[in-house]
Amino acid sequence: MHSRLRALTLLAFLAAGCEDPPPLPGPKEQAEGYYMKGTTEYLQGHFEEALASFEIMKGLTPDDPRLPAALGELYLSMGRYNDAAASFEQALLLEPKRSTNWSRLGFIHAQLGRLDEAQSALRKAVALYPKDFNALEQLAEIHLKRGEKEVAVKHFVLAAEACPDNLRSPLVLRAVEVLTGEGRREDVLVLLSQWVEKGVRTPELLSALGDAQVFAGQLIEAADTYREAASKSPRDPTLWELVGEIQARLDKPGDALAAWRESLRVKERAVVHVAIARFHLARKELEAAEQELALALESVSGTDVHEMKELADLMVTLGRKQDALRILSHLSAEQDRAGDVELQLRTARLARELKDEGTVSAVCARLTGADAGVSVEKCP
Repeated sequence: MHSRLRALTLLAFLAAGCEDPPPLPGPKEQAEGYYMKGTTEYLQGHFEEALASFEIMKGLTPDDPRLPAALGELYLSMGRYNDAAASFEQALLLEPKRSTNWSRLGFIHAQLGRLDEAQSALRKAVALYPKDFNALEQLAEIHLKRGEKEVAVKHFVLAAEACPDNLRSPLVLRAVEVLTGEGRREDVLVLLSQWVEKGVRTPELLSALGDAQVFAGQLIEAADTYREAASKSPRDPTLWELVGEIQARLDKPGDALAAWRESLRVKERAVVHVAIARFHLARKELEAAEQELALALESVSGTDVHEMKELADLMVTLGRKQDALRILSHLSAEQDRAGDVELQLRTARLARELKDEGTVSAVCARLTGADAGVSVEKCP
């Protein structure tokens, strides 16, 4: 490589007709070129090529303080955690006050299951740079693994406060996930409300806030929150569906129907047509309800169990019990539904009502053979 570089330099000199050849690049200049080349290759995902460039650089300037950290980042991206740890430890000998090196070393120790070493390194990173959100997030995950959930929530929130705007929502939602798992719904509502007020209004965060408001009985607020989430997530039909369900519960039929129509504009879904059909039934508009049932049958996916159950219930309401039984029989016969006691019993009851003893026997056999705790005597 070096002889080729020398030859190219001499050729350039001869072509230019110069009296004196230009000075050849020294080791530092060559190393700088390979550093830039390796960095570019790393950013492009060409890890092996980047490694080769850094190795050449190492031969030219072995004491360059940038090299251990660069190799550490590269090894980390390649999943070579032990090599990455060794590189960052070397980097820390050269730059012990560089918080990123401590943060990376802590992350690597965590991946290798060395939680004590990880926690120690991450705390040093945060001590040097309190806004190191990567270190704060990793500390939160370590506290969570140790069952220290209150401290984990605190660190997820600190990470969210320190990170760029586009990364805040996932971190807040991690804190929400921990609080929800602890049954702390009031704290969930407070936390989400605070972050929405701070301007973090992603569809995911708004949707979570809507859920929390529903659990708190704040239906009017939840409808507004879901509506905003739907406006920010134009490809998600479920948010408009939720707005419709809430408006129906609030006895606002016009608003409910408008929201369901918005959901259908995003995507035709049987479960929404079922909801609209029930809306018409409540208003004794039988013909309109039957039209929605027809539309539901046209758009049914056949894979969504909840959707199929809702469709069967509507058919029962509209007097099409045989059709409903066919749907329920098909669902309950699927192998992975054998333990769905509610589905099996619903199918058996309808089959008994329609005097379909064969289906009743088949359902009871599944129930008693699925460790569902249902005896033959209790089977409808």
